Amino acid sequence: MDQDIFDYFANKEYFDDHDDWISEHLDKYFQSEEISVFHEFIAFDFKVHIYFIQPKRYSFNILLSSGMSSLKMNVPDEVENKKELEFSELMMLIPKDITFSEVYTGESKNDYLISMLKHSAKFPHFNETWMGIGHTICADENYEPYSNETNFVGGVLLPSATFDEDFTKIKREGTIINLYTFFPLFKNEIKYKIKNGYSALFDLLIKSNAKETVDNNRNNLIPKKSFWDRLKF
Repeated sequence: MDQDIFDYFANKEYFDDHDDWISEHLDKYFQSEEISVFHEFIAFDFKVHIYFIQPKRYSFNILLSSGMSSLKMNVPDEVENKKELEFSELMMLIPKDITFSEVYTGESKNDYLISMLKHSAKFPHFNETWMGIGHTICADENYEPYSNETNFVGGVLLPSATFDEDFTKIKREGTIINLYTFFPLFKNEIKYKIKNGYSALFDLLIKSNAKETVDNNRNNLIPKKSFWDRLKF
């Protein structure tokens, strides 16, 4: 199976210079000592590295993928401005008090946050599809949480409420790499979005005054007495 995956991705067209573009882009906004990287050294598919940015001037830290945009996503022809949506990376704003081990193993405390981004960044390329604003993704088809440290089972891609387009759109040589916010969701929130659509979920985010920074203990967007909260899936 690993050989099949290796062969599948070996025949893809890679845009390796995008990793350099992301690195150079971050250097414009942050000091070198504020940036570290969890490298993926060995992969049978393709490598997704995760930047861990600890900016002194912000009340949050940032996780940002690098590698999702090394492959072009399969955006349907009927999508408006298709060429502007073919490349993207994912980021999460996280609390300052969240720490990680020096090396990502997927099993250390808080590693589930990094795993969220890695898993989501690889999803469109494994499935010959694309991801953009309003798209949701789950950890697995059974809506199981990412780890026993959290009840989050997936997430939705949002435009950043913190950074403007100068930061969230890397534009070079006629290409755009979009940086989307990955906002983790609980099971009933994912189900609500699938049933009612992105606009309905976004209305709940606004009504709840949800913050872009990840909060593992935040209130559920769905009111406790609502039909969607009582449904058994």
